[in-house]
Amino acid sequence: MPESSGGPHALLLSGARLTDGRTVDVRIAGPRIEAVGRAGSLTARGTRLDLRGYLLLPAPAEPHAHADTALTATSKGPPSHRPEDVRRRATEAALLQLSHGATAQRAHVRVGDGRGLGPLEGVLAARRSLRGLTALTAVAVPRLLTGVAGADGLAVLRDAVEAGAGVIGGSPDLDPDPAGHTEAVLALAAAHGLAVDLHTDGDDPGRLARLAAMAAGHRPGVCLGPCTGLSRLTDDEAARAADRLAAAAVTVVCLPQGGCSGARLRGTPPVRLLRAAGVRVAAGGGALRDLSNPVGRGDPLEAAYLLASREGLDPVHAYEAVSGTARAALGLPGVRVEAGFPAELLAVRGDGLAGALSLAYSRIVVHRGRVVARTSAVREYRDSGAAAAALDLPRQARPDPGPDGGP
Repeated sequence: MPESSGGPHALLLSGARLTDGRTVDVRIAGPRIEAVGRAGSLTARGTRLDLRGYLLLPAPAEPHAHADTALTATSKGPPSHRPEDVRRRATEAALLQLSHGATAQRAHVRVGDGRGLGPLEGVLAARRSLRGLTALTAVAVPRLLTGVAGADGLAVLRDAVEAGAGVIGGSPDLDPDPAGHTEAVLALAAAHGLAVDLHTDGDDPGRLARLAAMAAGHRPGVCLGPCTGLSRLTDDEAARAADRLAAAAVTVVCLPQGGCSGARLRGTPPVRLLRAAGVRVAAGGGALRDLSNPVGRGDPLEAAYLLASREGLDPVHAYEAVSGTARAALGLPGVRVEAGFPAELLAVRGDGLAGALSLAYSRIVVHRGRVVARTSAVREYRDSGAAAAALDLPRQARPDPGPDGGP
């Protein structure tokens, strides 16, 4: 590999551990990785960041957030849908998710039903203020699109596209005519060349089969979620549904951290069965401290942890659900820690992926080649003298521990 110091604004990540066990230097120039070499082999004229003790990963993405209602669980009365209030909440929620590593986020926003485009305007304003920190895309989600009542919803959805919604959403389970609802969403998306993201519980095999058949072949792609109802079906029904979803080439976005306002059921679909059938499975955060879920961290690594601990996925596959597959669901290019790939990276203190999913306290986030967020945690123990020395425990202590030597 030819040695070069890069440009004056290059970023050098030195001494990082990769999931394959190698310890490397990574030089970043602009929005892409310029070079990867063994630790100590690269130099840079720009900034050097010491990542000894950190695991370097492709950055995760958030494929299913609800930015318009985030952080409203403690509100007195219905949450405000005024654009300025939604912008504040959406910005705070997106920054929280960015601090956990999500350098790309898809926010589902309810439009119509008395809200008009106010919530969407707020999220789009948040997107503008977050430019350069995280890539935020808005999904316009109507409730009704068929019949007399659905005419207004369809008009609002068209207006949402003109306003800047980047994805067409829908809630076919909530419409008296689920097939008509889906057809309207797909037709509008096809006319504008936009992706589709539909809320569905997936607990009706016939309805899910029709939805999958309609979605097959749509470009640039269709996501379905959270599909919790698949876990309520018999094994044979779930297997047939998985085969249909795989044949339609849709992506299932599950929500292991909680539900959302667009779904009746909570839980996770049978992710191992779906993966075995060839279905792309991504994981998102869903509701974040709103009326649908009063708690939440907005943390992709927690979603991966739950897929590993509860659903039995290997940590590598669990992390792929919140990183590579999630990015693909958003229509983004893949990321590997190799020269030429996008510099969308997450450094987590630890030496292995399983440990990172368990105790990912300290993190450094890189978006478009720049460090955009850092979270540091210090663990301290009271001095136990000979016992601590004998066990050779890792220790982080304050410079001045106080008169009694305690933390």
